[in-house]
Amino acid sequence: MPRSLNLKCLECSRLSIEQAIEQHGESGDGCWNPATCHRKRSHYRNRPDVNAKRRGQRVAEQELQKLMQVGEVLFTERLDVVPKTPPVALLYLYREDRPDAHLHAIAISVWQGDQKLAVIPPKHCIGMANRHVRQYLLETLATLQEKYGIREFEPEILMHPKECPINPCPLRGL
Repeated sequence: MPRSLNLKCLECSRLSIEQAIEQHGESGDGCWNPATCHRKRSHYRNRPDVNAKRRGQRVAEQELQKLMQVGEVLFTERLDVVPKTPPVALLYLYREDRPDAHLHAIAISVWQGDQKLAVIPPKHCIGMANRHVRQYLLETLATLQEKYGIREFEPEILMHPKECPINPCPLRGL
């Protein structure tokens, strides 16, 4: 049988670390133990997620056991079920991974599942101001919405400028 929850620790986990030490430290009720309380607080904060993950794993294991018990049955037909996925636009930004780095190039591809529907080839952004880049992306997105119903890009994929596929490229001319 699992141990019951300590309601005091559960409430403490919802406080910030400073508030918890103030309430339960030497000036509070004195139950704060720096050797164990950090771990307990983390456990109580993440408990719902961990339990949900365990339930999912348990269900998957039970399903696997059922399939293994029925393993003697021979299956003659194989079905490939492909889920219907909407098309998505992937935005590739060629720039170094630092906050002050300039944007070197932009590329866009449209995918539906594992099938590539369209590619907008990389375009150098040298000399383009931020507003020009934004305008280019908005125009491209308008075209993609018209053709594929895509309203926004997926989170951008950051590529290093040395991976730029455009020929000729100023980085390779050095």
